[in-house]
Amino acid sequence: MRTLSYIITTCLMLFSTLSFAQIKNPKTETAKVSGNCGMCKRTIEKAGHAKNEAQVVWDADNQRASITYDAEKTTMDAVLKRIAQAGYDNEKYLAPDDVYTGLHECCQYDRVLKQSKADKKTDEHSHHQSNPGSSHQGKHH
Repeated sequence: MRTLSYIITTCLMLFSTLSFAQIKNPKTETAKVSGNCGMCKRTIEKAGHAKNEAQVVWDADNQRASITYDAEKTTMDAVLKRIAQAGYDNEKYLAPDDVYTGLHECCQYDRVLKQSKADKKTDEHSHHQSNPGSSHQGKHH
């Protein structure tokens, strides 16, 4: 039984090392990604993964994804956009509403990031309206 456990552990370590070893020119960054459960983890990681380009590891406890990607083949934004398109809001992109509502019930997290971005847009809009004389009139370029 101990031998079997050792073999499984060794295989898992080798597999995880190989999957990261395939990414050339690796750059690792972290980003906030909303989600709830193990099903969310699988979907987020699968959506962000691209063979030889990107690998995502999402932590449900702190709602952060560690994203390792080949900086010559893709960008952090491209990975985050794929994650959002799978239904998960993140610090750069919001999931489309229809995709979010299609998530399993346990995966429908509180959309705090969507609300904070809406609040920010409202604040910016209010600021522009309160300064009607701040247009470009009278300025010479």
